[in-house]
Amino acid sequence: MKYILFILILVIATLNTKAQGHNITVNIDGVKDSSLILGYYFNKKMLVKDTTYIQADGQYTFAGENKLEEGLYIVYLNDQSYFDLLIGADQNFNVSTSKADLLNQMKISGADESADFLAYQKYLISKQKEAVPIQDQLKSATDPATRKQFQDKIGILTSDVKAKYDELINKHPGSFLSLFLKATQEIEVPAMTAPPGSSNPDSTVQRMRYGYYKAHYFDNFKMNDPRLLRTPIFTNKLDTYFNNVLLQIPDTIIKESHRVIAMANGNYEMEKYLIQHLFNRANESKIMGMDAVMVSLGETYYLSGHADWVDEEFIKNLQERVDKISPNIIGNTAPDFKMQSYTDEFYKLSEIRADITILVFWEPECGHCEKEIPKLNTEVWQKYSSQSIKMVAVYTQWEKDSWIEFIHNNELHDWIHLYDPYNRSNFRNNYDIYSTPVIYILDKDKKILAKRIGAEQIPGFLDHYFKLK
Repeated sequence: MKYILFILILVIATLNTKAQGHNITVNIDGVKDSSLILGYYFNKKMLVKDTTYIQADGQYTFAGENKLEEGLYIVYLNDQSYFDLLIGADQNFNVSTSKADLLNQMKISGADESADFLAYQKYLISKQKEAVPIQDQLKSATDPATRKQFQDKIGILTSDVKAKYDELINKHPGSFLSLFLKATQEIEVPAMTAPPGSSNPDSTVQRMRYGYYKAHYFDNFKMNDPRLLRTPIFTNKLDTYFNNVLLQIPDTIIKESHRVIAMANGNYEMEKYLIQHLFNRANESKIMGMDAVMVSLGETYYLSGHADWVDEEFIKNLQERVDKISPNIIGNTAPDFKMQSYTDEFYKLSEIRADITILVFWEPECGHCEKEIPKLNTEVWQKYSSQSIKMVAVYTQWEKDSWIEFIHNNELHDWIHLYDPYNRSNFRNNYDIYSTPVIYILDKDKKILAKRIGAEQIPGFLDHYFKLK
């Protein structure tokens, strides 16, 4: 009896292992390639999950003891043709199709969720084919009654697609299919009216609609479900929000970055992805001031010890980078310094009186400086010198001869030229000077208005600044 019981337990354990694993067979008429690739979508890329080889009976099998992570997968052929394959909870099924028409000839048996997604793909294609001639006729129609007939036909097709969508959502509650289909739907902004007494009702409604759209942008995305990561739409949706929906203002991006990360609701995989993606986006941004976003995310999630997936070297390098950027974030008061001029006078930055101070770090041996400094003189100083502006140029080296020669040759005598021969001001760290030239624009209180800006951009910036004032 003990032996029989042992055998039964072993059989049950084996069956459970098989049930928890995956076994997907693929038959493709007209294909005798030696191998097939199973990939999946992740961060706008296709990553390879598995490779299988043709068997004696002409079919391919992707199999393993563990279940695949649910998501939208791709089966790649050797000639680079491919088809999408939804892999949900049921992972023991068969796919059969023909090389002549991979999608329309495809059939799936053994997994209702995968089969229903395939049927939905075919259904959408058929409805799109029906819609194309109607849309063409609508474009060319001029008679209002005729246009309404075509619009009604489009409306019927739209209703049919919505009904099919609702049918699948209700048939597979909680499934990856349901999650994915919901995520493909844009939110609907309700009709709005401006409050009584609004001075500009149209503008008010526009702002109200934008506010609603921004607040509800992710309503159809279950942001704590990592299955969405393995789709081709998640990262695009995320980037569209941060690139196109939001105003590119550092404080706004900081606030929304933290809000979106919080939507992961503690799910480790989703939270990790959001932190990494938004941190990298800020770190690689070419938009002025976005280093403040990098500092905020870095301090909150990495330097705090929250991100346990990074090593000590990453933390050390990030801490050094944050220490250099933090003092010169836009909106902060510029770090003060006291330096001497080439005529041996001493100046303190905070004591230089002007509505605008243009602070440039440079050196005459720098090829880019040779072009930028004269341009700064002709396009900025000569144009705005009648206004309350001071030019403070910090020479980043020590040898005076070439520096003074450049000043005289380019007639830069109206500027304040300073240097720090004994490196007492720590300007390289305080102003994050690792190359030259670097230009900062400061207001009358020496708060940083702009930084790392080109000479050709400064006139437009100053015109806008003075206009606002």
